[in-house]
Amino acid sequence: MQDTRVDFYNGPRDIRLKPYEHHVKYYETDQMGIVHHSNYIRWMEEARMDYMEQIGFNYKQMEEMEILSPVLALQCQYKSMVRFSDTVVIETKITQYNGIKMAVAYRMTDKETGELRTVASSEHCFLNRSGKPLSLKRCYPELDTKFFQMMDEQP
Repeated sequence: MQDTRVDFYNGPRDIRLKPYEHHVKYYETDQMGIVHHSNYIRWMEEARMDYMEQIGFNYKQMEEMEILSPVLALQCQYKSMVRFSDTVVIETKITQYNGIKMAVAYRMTDKETGELRTVASSEHCFLNRSGKPLSLKRCYPELDTKFFQMMDEQP
């Protein structure tokens, strides 16, 4: 039988997560000199992976435990343009979680001016390696508890 225990970093209860920062590269821009819309989706993934790392459980650990978390839906609202060499600060938070599905919200602002650039969200489910839905509550209760804690501790 597979060991389903998960070890987390158990630092201070009041976890203060750092927003993810992305410095825009030239290749991410289009002919108009602004960031191509497809790059925001990559940044969301980078920010989500950074968030998971900060809470003490990263995607590599998930894969080793044979937990997959595919994207079910994405939504992205572009509020103002991002250009080459800008730094975007991405705040990430879990907005919904029920043990089988999770929704994540992203707020992207310009590091220098604080101007809102983009608001976005993604929805994910959890599957085992064979593609069957996975209940984290039943199979990985420590991880389930951690996701609920993170949702409760966010502003």
